[in-house]
Amino acid sequence: MTHKITFRSFGIELEVADGQTILDAALNAKIDYPCGCQSGNCGACKSRLFAGDVDLAPYSTFALEDSERDQGLVLACRSIPLSNCEISPLDQDETVTHTHRTMNCRIQEIQTATHDIRTIAIEILDGAPLSFSPGQYATLTFPGLPPRDFSMANLPGENSLEFHVRHISGGRVSNHVVDRLKIDDKVKVEGPYGVSYLRELHRGPIIAVAGSTGLAPIRSIVKRALRIGMKQSIYLYFGVRNEQDLYCTDEFEDLVEEYSSLSFIPVLSETSSRLTENYRTGLVTDAVLTDFDDLDGCKAYIAGPPIMVETAVQKFQLLGIRREDCHADAFYTELEKTALERN
Repeated sequence: MTHKITFRSFGIELEVADGQTILDAALNAKIDYPCGCQSGNCGACKSRLFAGDVDLAPYSTFALEDSERDQGLVLACRSIPLSNCEISPLDQDETVTHTHRTMNCRIQEIQTATHDIRTIAIEILDGAPLSFSPGQYATLTFPGLPPRDFSMANLPGENSLEFHVRHISGGRVSNHVVDRLKIDDKVKVEGPYGVSYLRELHRGPIIAVAGSTGLAPIRSIVKRALRIGMKQSIYLYFGVRNEQDLYCTDEFEDLVEEYSSLSFIPVLSETSSRLTENYRTGLVTDAVLTDFDDLDGCKAYIAGPPIMVETAVQKFQLLGIRREDCHADAFYTELEKTALERN
C-alpha cells in the first residue's frame, strides 16, 4: 500500500511505498531534503508534520525531544507514513544548496596525527573541487568495504579533500585506513551532506567545541570564518583525553598569533603527566561554562562523541543560547547506530 506525501516547501507530491521512510522517498526523488546521519541521531531532518500520521522508528531523544514531538515535529528519516501526509523541513537560517556529486578519487597523502588518528588527503580525479559549506561531510567508500561518513577538514574550493579518521576497535573501515591504506589507493566520495555548517551572516560570538576527530569540521568552520573576515570573537575549545590525543595545536596557535579574534583552548579530561600544567583540565563542556555566564546571541558549532555533543547542547541552553543556534554533529559509531535501532 502506498501513501501520498506532500512536501509543502518544495511544492512536490510523491507516492511513498509501504514501509519506506519519508526521507528515503524524498532523496530517491532527488529532492534536496536536509538530512545528516539518516539514522535518527542528529536531528538534521527534523520536520513539521502538518497533516497525516506516521510511525516513528527508534531515534535519539537528542535528535527529537519529547516536547518537540508533542508539538508535531518528526524526523523524516524515521517517519514511516500510516496515511497521506503533508510535511516540511523546519526553516533553516542561511540555507545552502550544493550539487550532490559522486566522485572517483585517489589517496594523495596519509599522515599520522596521533597514535590513533590519520589525516588523509584525497584527490578528485573527475571534475572540479567539491562545492560544500564548512562543517558538512561526505560518504567515503573504499573497495570491498561499507561506506562511512567523514567530515571535510579542508576549506571549500581546495583541490584536495582532507578527512580525519580515528581508529575504532573492530571498525572495518578505520582499521583499513590505519593499517592498510596506501598512496594512490582508490576511493569513491559522495556528498556533501549535513546542516551543521557555518552561518556566514551571523555576527555574534562563535563557540566552537570539538572532541577528538570532531576537530575536522570545526577546523573547516573556524578557518573559513577567519578567511572571509568574520569579525566576531571565535572561541575554539578542543577536548581530548590527554596530551597524546592532541593534534593540529601548532596550526591553531599560529592562527591565534595571526588573528586577534581567535582563542584556542585545549582541554584534557584525563591528567597523567607534568605537561598537564600547560593545559586546562576537566570536561570540555565545563570549560565553556566556566568561561561564560551568558551565551545569548552566540552560535555554537559542536562536533565529536555523542555524549559530549548532547551534554554541550543541553548545558549551553541553560546559559541562554537558543537551540536553533546550536549546530551539532554527533559522531556515532556503527555499533552505536545499531544499538539505537534495536531499542
